[in-house]
Amino acid sequence: MLKLFFFVKRKETDYHCWMQFLQLPERDFDAYIFDCDGTLADTMGLHYDAWKMALEPHGADLPEDLYYSWGGRPTREIVEALNEMQGLFMDPALLVHHKEGLYHQLLPGVQPIDAVVAIARSLHGKKPLAVASGGGRKSVHATLEGLGLMELFETVVTSEDYKNGKPSPDPYLEAARRLGVEPTGCLVFEDTEIGRQSAEAAGMQCVLVDSRK
Repeated sequence: MLKLFFFVKRKETDYHCWMQFLQLPERDFDAYIFDCDGTLADTMGLHYDAWKMALEPHGADLPEDLYYSWGGRPTREIVEALNEMQGLFMDPALLVHHKEGLYHQLLPGVQPIDAVVAIARSLHGKKPLAVASGGGRKSVHATLEGLGLMELFETVVTSEDYKNGKPSPDPYLEAARRLGVEPTGCLVFEDTEIGRQSAEAAGMQCVLVDSRK
């Protein structure tokens, strides 16, 4: 197993560094699949800020711990869950559109997760690479393009591309299908427990990245 030490830039004027050990299997894989938010891109805080701004006019509350525990869930499912939990009647489509618009306003502040991006760059051109995200296509593409990462990946799977979101295996199975590889031949990089469950349900090994340090 390979242990990797790395630094992550969280803000323009604030560097947080920590020793992070990514347990990478020694075996070679046929393909590598990456989650986007919190794995390739340090966006979880930006998304949370956008959620708070979008939900405030509706009197809805999304506690931070709950938000992170739901990491990887499609945005629409989060709105539906909040409606059920808090007795609200927010329109999922409208709120998702508003929240994503707010996120795009914050997008210039996004930073990469340097160690994971370095792994993706080192594999580019050598192995098939994909992204499998619970985010919407517009948001995910804007994030990857903003960081100059889009060209690394043969395909990008977003919430519009499957029926059941994480922890269902659907996102990762769709990515493997598009890459033309067996699921058992894929290694996944994820930052949430829901994402890990999704990858393992698809029959894939998963490296868990802790981006909240």
